[in-house]
Amino acid sequence: MINCAFIGFGKSATRYHLPYVLIREKYKVKTIYDITPKPDIEALPQYKEIHFTRDVNDILNDKSVQLVVVCTHPDTHYAYARMCIEHGKHVMVEKPFTTTLNEAEELLALAKKHNVTVTPFQNRRFDSCFLTTREVINSSLIGDVVEIESHFDYFRPETQAQENHPFFGAFYGLGIHTLDQMLSLFGRPQHVAYDIRSLRLPENPDDTFEVQLYYGEMKAIIKTSHLVMTPYPKFIVHGTRGSFTRHHIDQQETCLKENIMPDSPLFCADNEAGFVEYLDENNEKVTKEIPAVRGDYGRVYDALYETIVNGAPNYVSEAEILTNLEILERGFQQPSPSIIKLD
Repeated sequence: MINCAFIGFGKSATRYHLPYVLIREKYKVKTIYDITPKPDIEALPQYKEIHFTRDVNDILNDKSVQLVVVCTHPDTHYAYARMCIEHGKHVMVEKPFTTTLNEAEELLALAKKHNVTVTPFQNRRFDSCFLTTREVINSSLIGDVVEIESHFDYFRPETQAQENHPFFGAFYGLGIHTLDQMLSLFGRPQHVAYDIRSLRLPENPDDTFEVQLYYGEMKAIIKTSHLVMTPYPKFIVHGTRGSFTRHHIDQQETCLKENIMPDSPLFCADNEAGFVEYLDENNEKVTKEIPAVRGDYGRVYDALYETIVNGAPNYVSEAEILTNLEILERGFQQPSPSIIKLD
């Protein structure tokens, strides 16, 4: 069993992490550190065996804690992760992993020096919609992929003034996930084209982006907008022998918001199928329903267990971590729209 601790006890920890890790027998959550007391939440039954503290040293100096999960404000990720690594802890960090590429490179090098693992929390690799799309691509039903488009949209026309820093915007907040999905499928692109804008309040961080990743003749498109009332399909994939469509996003987040937990039989019970149209071996058109692959953000913890205990490769490679942050960072280093070549 891995003893773990959390730094930060906000929505990220209580919604996207703890519901999954608390039902896994391979983990024990020993300590949670947060600056602000939350007595009503801390008193909930699921947390009764966890020690809550206002002193981070209770985690850093506890030799029985092997893994620390950092769920704090983005500009604190690097500092907390560095402290934990220097105290010999494995570390998982909420998105964005760091706020700069240089910080990420430093953490990865430091983790190697201390013989520990440091990794981002890329839970969207285990969305039902993405897993189903990946299964179709790997099946070769639609032939070689020529274009894939992924959307992560909302309709939120009203907004308030925010500090204008990129990691408060849509590209760092949501693009970090859809970008990671494409990197996990296709690797590092040769070229990247950016269109990053703030439409609702120009002084705010970006709320709209379209980023195109070019892989030779194949193109991957990731798009987000907060001004989409009529939704696009979540995934559209076109190949040399057919097309695949999945309309709606994975329902894990919706269930968690409604307090339907991962160990409930009702959890994600309504995940929808996708549809593929393709030419079979007789060149006849076939329309086929593709059942949803079950999503499970807890698989991040399963993968991390295998890395820490059994030495398996990290579920997100170092190259994927760095390429993700490089593409995010370079999107704000030149006027938009623009196109750049990755070395």
